[in-house]
Amino acid sequence: MSRNIRKTDNEHASPFEQIKRVNDAGYEFWSSREFAEVLGYGDYRNFEAVVEKAKIACFNSAHPIEDHFVDVTEMIEIGKGGQRAVKTMFMSRYACYLAIQNADPKKEQVAQGQTYFAVQTRRQELSDENIEEERRVLLRKEIRLHNVQLADAAKNAGVVEPLDYAIFQNHGYMGLYGGLRQDDIHRRKGLKKSQKILDHMGSTELAANLFRATQAEEKLRRDKVKGKKAANQTHQEVGAKVRKTIQELGGTMPENLPAVESIKKIETKQRKKLGGSTHPPN
Repeated sequence: MSRNIRKTDNEHASPFEQIKRVNDAGYEFWSSREFAEVLGYGDYRNFEAVVEKAKIACFNSAHPIEDHFVDVTEMIEIGKGGQRAVKTMFMSRYACYLAIQNADPKKEQVAQGQTYFAVQTRRQELSDENIEEERRVLLRKEIRLHNVQLADAAKNAGVVEPLDYAIFQNHGYMGLYGGLRQDDIHRRKGLKKSQKILDHMGSTELAANLFRATQAEEKLRRDKVKGKKAANQTHQEVGAKVRKTIQELGGTMPENLPAVESIKKIETKQRKKLGGSTHPPN
């Protein structure tokens, strides 16, 4: 968290909005001392116990505490124009939300704060959902494009018949999904027979599959791979390399990522907003 911060100057806003600080990068933070004062904690030491509970909740939610609670030293005004240094904490919006949930509910200001941060958090969630939808749509379009290019590279290697190409694709999935074939992944994700796996992937899983497809295509062409067996082996090796990278980075294995809402519903919603009706290719 940056310490070069400024307060908002909207005197008609919520008291929590009035003490909000924004750094040069546009990130919002609150001073724990000012936050405690607004909540009606006359003795800051009592609020420190609330913050500690909030930190535990943050940790239990798998969020890095240091990303949301930062210890700092600030100068405060004392009598006759003097100043003294006090320890305080800069808290993110999420940290404030957790603190509010652990504050004294009998205080009227706490009840107001719970409403304020619940609404603001939900707004942020909706914004994040929109970002995720945009990512999914973009990545799904890229995969459609690169699957065509991958099919062409596989054809040049000798994978010509539709059945052979299905086997070729399965080898890529087997590499990336730890030996699981397309049907296995389909069942594991709880999808219906009519539902396509790629249409129900989140952005993280789509990105992994896009990387698999682009790298497999490049390797087939670069190494001038010939023969169905060699092409299948190449695709599986590339998938396994992507899987190993995810593992080394501590990511979630793709087979453990949940199936999400069909991308087709999101694309339909976006077309309605734009007033269009063109259907995307499969």
